[in-house]
Amino acid sequence: MELNIDRLTKQYENKIAVDRISITLSKGVYGLLGANGAGKTTLIRMMCGVLKPTSGEVTFNGIDVQQEEYREALGYLPQEFGYYPEFTAIEFLYYMASLKGLNKKRAKEKSAELLELVSLTDVRKKKIKTFSGGMKQRLGIAQALLNNPKILILDEPTAGLDPKERVRFRNLISRLGAERIVLLSTHIVSDIENIAGTILMMKDGQFIHRGSLEEIIRVIDHKVFECNVDPQTAEKMMSTYPVINIRENESNVFLRLVCDKKPCEQAHSVQATLEDLYLYYFSEVSDNE
Repeated sequence: MELNIDRLTKQYENKIAVDRISITLSKGVYGLLGANGAGKTTLIRMMCGVLKPTSGEVTFNGIDVQQEEYREALGYLPQEFGYYPEFTAIEFLYYMASLKGLNKKRAKEKSAELLELVSLTDVRKKKIKTFSGGMKQRLGIAQALLNNPKILILDEPTAGLDPKERVRFRNLISRLGAERIVLLSTHIVSDIENIAGTILMMKDGQFIHRGSLEEIIRVIDHKVFECNVDPQTAEKMMSTYPVINIRENESNVFLRLVCDKKPCEQAHSVQATLEDLYLYYFSEVSDNE
């Protein structure tokens, strides 16, 4: 099972949104991490056949993205997913199943199975307009799984969810990755950190890092510092370096920051995290740019 992206490019007049990306994905959960405008959604839309690339190709087991067999293998939850508010959850899944070509018997079986999987069985006859954001997202996952896809692509699926819903959602995605290729696109670092076996960090239309969590945070080994400084020094450092954490004490200010060299005499190096790496590349104030 291989999803192959070969020199994929999308250009809009004088802006290159995705720049010659090549990668091969196999079974497991992949986290696509990047700031807004990094090119994540453009890449996903080309992988789903919604957007035509300027050049390059996407294939699954040798089948081109525009072929019917590819679409049959794909489950997709876009960032802005349209629901019918007057439909109940079960009516919505029956409707989506008919669009995906499932017969009545199969639609009934699969819808019941998926509502159980996403913990919505008890509310299957309630109208979608009464659902919380997390419930709607779980229903979105259910519709994406109706055709038992081998590729599951989720664009910002946890945006707007509360912490409890986010944890539940992450656990669900983890389980789904055991049997298929799952690509989870987000700018929420903790979602990626907790469930992705492979992290793809994207900036300016390209992958700047790819690998396991342990592999990619090595880039900022010895570049994350903590210190306690006076308020005046803290102000100066906050305008110079990406600050990850700040906490005011009685007379001093505690800072956690990321930079290429020791920022002050009081600073000491600490273990890096994925959030540190993200801010190193995507903070507006960065001394490495």
